[in-house]
Amino acid sequence: MTSSRTVIRGGLVVTASDEIHADVLIEDGRVAALAASGTPAAEAFPAERVIEASGKYVIPGGVDGHTHMEMPFGGTYAADTFETGTRAAAWGGTTTIVDFAIQSVGHSLREGLDAWHAKAEGNCAIDYGFHMIVSDVNENTLKEMDLLVEEGVTSFKQFMAYPGVFYSDDGQILRAMQRAAGNGGLIMMHAENGIAIDVLVEQALARGETDPRYHGEVRKALLEAEATHRAIRLAQVAGAPLYVVHVSAQEAVAELTRARDDGLNVFGETCPQYLFLSTDNLAEPDFEGAKYVCSTPLRPREHQAALWKGLRTNDLQVVSTDHCPFCFTGQKELGRGDFSKIPNGMPGVENRMDLLHQAVVDGHISRRRWIEIACATPARMFGLYPKKGTIAPGADADIVVYDPHAEQVLSAETHHMNVDYSAYEGKRITGRVETVLSRGEPVVTEREYTGRKGHGVYTPRSTCQYLN
Repeated sequence: MTSSRTVIRGGLVVTASDEIHADVLIEDGRVAALAASGTPAAEAFPAERVIEASGKYVIPGGVDGHTHMEMPFGGTYAADTFETGTRAAAWGGTTTIVDFAIQSVGHSLREGLDAWHAKAEGNCAIDYGFHMIVSDVNENTLKEMDLLVEEGVTSFKQFMAYPGVFYSDDGQILRAMQRAAGNGGLIMMHAENGIAIDVLVEQALARGETDPRYHGEVRKALLEAEATHRAIRLAQVAGAPLYVVHVSAQEAVAELTRARDDGLNVFGETCPQYLFLSTDNLAEPDFEGAKYVCSTPLRPREHQAALWKGLRTNDLQVVSTDHCPFCFTGQKELGRGDFSKIPNGMPGVENRMDLLHQAVVDGHISRRRWIEIACATPARMFGLYPKKGTIAPGADADIVVYDPHAEQVLSAETHHMNVDYSAYEGKRITGRVETVLSRGEPVVTEREYTGRKGHGVYTPRSTCQYLN
């Protein structure tokens, strides 16, 4: 057992709203008090355990609102289990994930949710919640949505992509949105025109265009923008809020910006892969491009400026990972000779906090904005704030001591995700997680793993805290 009182001393506490040199007192898993370092109040903090943070940042644990542990896809499964994936998340300074439970066509939401509870329970190193993927909209599904909101599963994902798998048509989407408008739920949308994309895939393969780079070419930015526009209008008709996941194209950002300028409750998320990688990676020779196949796809580099701008202007509010790793050997290779058979997804749950700190170093965003898009806003968006996402009295003591000066090289050799490659292999970055607490318990202690599976608990969520 850890001591019940811990003090983190001498660090720069950075939250979405403040930067203050303060000591943090933790009692029984929660933040009890903050006091300016060196003051009598801070000196009087009682502690069985002191964590020295001079010269370091003390930040809230990251909240990753978009992960897929153990997800079935394309005849295989995501390589990270809830055990390996949450351990890797902790190594990267993330202390809460919201994963996606899946309703299969012909089955109930409850069956899908129960199956994901069974995968996760007793296996997680950090706390977790669930969104619900709705694949089969019918009267029973709509009633179940109300029940799920009441028990803390308050967001529902739909797909305009993947016909025959997760796809919903506009009528099904409208019905689910109308239900969400009534029960306070948030509809999350994978916005790509899957029907049109399937035509382009078929035509590309018929021309002999089978390499991974064609994955990006057929999933056109205009078809992401068209679907984003359609989702916004359907949500407007239904009077429902909308959260568009993994926005990758500047044309889609423009649709979100316009909707928000019109005062609509529309939100957008992007991911590190769209901020740091591009179609150059998809075009890597010898099938290496398969490592970078995800949907929405990587875009030409010029789209990155619009994404960074969207993050600065708050037209994009959240950076999540869409962590869905498949090993290159034996999984990504299923698509040799046919890019449409490459499992869609990339690893990243361990890299997000570090990459976004690098964005601070590079001048793309401020320190407080880093914490806002990685911790506070996802916590608010998905009904976890102020329990998660900040350092304030009463909040869970999910806290990271972060060394902003340490340098590291990202590599599959040293990462903890259960996947045989890194999407950022060889990338040199400044900043590194040193110590991680989850509800006051040390999960990573001075770059050593001290956590355990089963420490992480299921966390029910309230509804989105941004709705007016």
